[in-house]
Amino acid sequence: MQCYRDKILTMDDIISLCKRRGFIYQGSDIYGGLAGTWDWGPFGIMLKRNVMQAWWNFFVDKRPDIFGVDAEVIMNHKVWEASGHVKTFADPMVEDLVNHKRWRADHLLKDHGIDADGLTNDELTKLIQDNNVKSPDGNPLSGVKSFNMMFRTTVGAIESSDAVTYLRPETAQGIFANYRNVVDSLYPDMPFGIAQQGKAFRNEISPRDFIFRSREFEQMEIEYFVHPDQWEAEFENWLKLVHEFLEQVIGLPAKMIHDYEVPAQDRAHYSKRTIDVNFDYPIGQEELMGIAYRTDFDLMNIQNATGKSMEYRPKDGGEPFVPHVIEPSFGVERLIMAILTACYTEDEVDGSKRTLLKLPKSLAPVVVTVSPLLKNKPELVAKAKEVYNQLQQAFPGRVNWDDSGNIGKRYRKADEIGVPHCVVIDFDSLNNDDVTVRDRDTTKQTRVKVSELAEYLGK
Repeated sequence: MQCYRDKILTMDDIISLCKRRGFIYQGSDIYGGLAGTWDWGPFGIMLKRNVMQAWWNFFVDKRPDIFGVDAEVIMNHKVWEASGHVKTFADPMVEDLVNHKRWRADHLLKDHGIDADGLTNDELTKLIQDNNVKSPDGNPLSGVKSFNMMFRTTVGAIESSDAVTYLRPETAQGIFANYRNVVDSLYPDMPFGIAQQGKAFRNEISPRDFIFRSREFEQMEIEYFVHPDQWEAEFENWLKLVHEFLEQVIGLPAKMIHDYEVPAQDRAHYSKRTIDVNFDYPIGQEELMGIAYRTDFDLMNIQNATGKSMEYRPKDGGEPFVPHVIEPSFGVERLIMAILTACYTEDEVDGSKRTLLKLPKSLAPVVVTVSPLLKNKPELVAKAKEVYNQLQQAFPGRVNWDDSGNIGKRYRKADEIGVPHCVVIDFDSLNNDDVTVRDRDTTKQTRVKVSELAEYLGK
């Protein structure tokens, strides 16, 4: 089943549903919040885990040439010096000259309809001056400066220059730092990949757009090591694989996905080719994920910084070489925001408006909700608990119990969570050992024998 949407969706629609139904909350909300941070609620973390597991199953478990690692969040500071992050991992920043709030210069220009991609700080400053761009509070702005986005910290009890390091701003460098270890341990055939999922941290100047741009997020990345002569064919293959995953596994509509060939002046310094796979979000068409050809940039940096060879020796006795790299990189939050966007639907049932998430069953945090028709009838509750326990065996952790409010309100709640089926135990269930199964998308109700229920729901 593919997700789809028929209404014009706003970010407020998504944010409201996520908070109301326990998907995503503002970080530290009870203390007034902390900008750019978000906490995952009971149903949000279940959706997140399903998405991350779907990615791992598709790109790692089902492939003999991809191997997983889990590198530390805090690494030796030399990692970030060698990679260039200490010097170059920066965004253009301007300051409100009245209240001293800080903003990303390119974002302010974009909000005024001005393209600012690939420009230097001096060019951005001139654009701001020429177009009389003010801060969001209406005040004049400073000139543009570079702001390094890495969170700096120290390791150990003594603060010194040697103790300084950073929370990782990406998961890729943990993969590159372990390339030699994986080759020495497994000696895999070329080409091969190393995959990692995990937290990354960026001290965004002005985080915005809900979970699209935040200070703490999760990445799912693969570094695919290839012979330098084969990178073009492998790049095209990975582009096809990414679309297969997004459209067939995740269920995003192809019409909402767009490939953007990033021009040379806008690419990251390490990339010789990049395609941004964009998506039609409520905030406009923005990057969902990216595929980059990183050449041998990272491995050569490590080789030069450590003096240790990064060469791969072919098993057929061919000439050793330093592999080049294709990198498909996903942000978990951006993928989930795309899923919520595509699956958010409004329709009418019996003349009243209904909101629902048409999540594929494989991703839905809850497969089935079980309810007694009336919670004050012990015999119905007992039978419903029996059915609930039976389904928990078939769908561990993905069965929800709900006896609050009337049955109509339970249905609406389940629809907003994205539950594909609701099972209701009524008085006929006591005599016939069957239940009512309601379909989320059609609202059709079907009587199913308890003995056949798990198989029915699994289809």
